[in-house]
Amino acid sequence: MAALGYFKAGPGGIDLYVRLTPKAAFDRIDGAETTADGRSHLKARVRAVPENGAANKALERLVAKAIGVPASSVSVVAGGTARLKTLRVLGDTATLLESAAALSR
Repeated sequence: MAALGYFKAGPGGIDLYVRLTPKAAFDRIDGAETTADGRSHLKARVRAVPENGAANKALERLVAKAIGVPASSVSVVAGGTARLKTLRVLGDTATLLESAAALSR
């Protein structure tokens, strides 16, 4: 399982690394970014506030729509209360890799 920037293939799907900004003016994915320490992640903004998991749920819905999978296929698996999160997307790995690569464009 090789890491490919802001996503990594795994059995049954992919993991996406995302930096979330809650309380934004609109919901959108702003492309990929690399931090000073060399880690890559997607930048995402959601209108939801970071209370009671609302921003995480909004992020799951946003990513599901962008990749073209049901919202139930996307879940936050790490970083539930942090800005940097890991999302697991379940489905056909090859198709998800193509969709994830298109998110940075």
